[in-house]
Amino acid sequence: MEKQETGFAGCFEIQGDVFKDVRGVFLKTYQEQLFIDLGLRKDWREEYYSISRKNVIRGMHFQMPPEDHAKLVYCLHGEVLDVVLDLRVDSPTYLKSRSFLLSPERGNFIYIPSGLAHGFLSMTEGSVMQYKVTSAYSAEHDAGLAWDSFNFEWPVESPVISERDRLHSDVAKFNSPFRMIAE
Repeated sequence: MEKQETGFAGCFEIQGDVFKDVRGVFLKTYQEQLFIDLGLRKDWREEYYSISRKNVIRGMHFQMPPEDHAKLVYCLHGEVLDVVLDLRVDSPTYLKSRSFLLSPERGNFIYIPSGLAHGFLSMTEGSVMQYKVTSAYSAEHDAGLAWDSFNFEWPVESPVISERDRLHSDVAKFNSPFRMIAE
């Protein structure tokens, strides 16, 4: 595994070692010692996945302190355009966004520190995303921002959005509690 800088402090694209042969693809998604060597958190508390139809946007999600968390996300099937938005008010990339194409063929993951909102666009039918997080889900601390309220052009004309995500507030109305912290 190789950790690649993204321009967002604490956020990394991780390139896994993809092994291909006549049977298909094999990829290790996590090894504790490698994460220690890369200087990344390894205290995962929950893991889950989602399956999304083409043109679905999920996001922009995060958890508020004190139940905020780092995430490790990767695409197990299909292709997604993964997006992060920096909510850390003292960050040089505050309110800036960045996107990444994720797919099993690429074998890449995104490590997202606390203080970044996360979402994605499913580029294919039946995209499967896997998530690891460093805190358990807390309905009381669950939060999100409107997917279309920040400076990012989603490459889709008629996205499929959940009712929950439609109700998220505008980034301009969000009073962020997030600050830069060493992970």
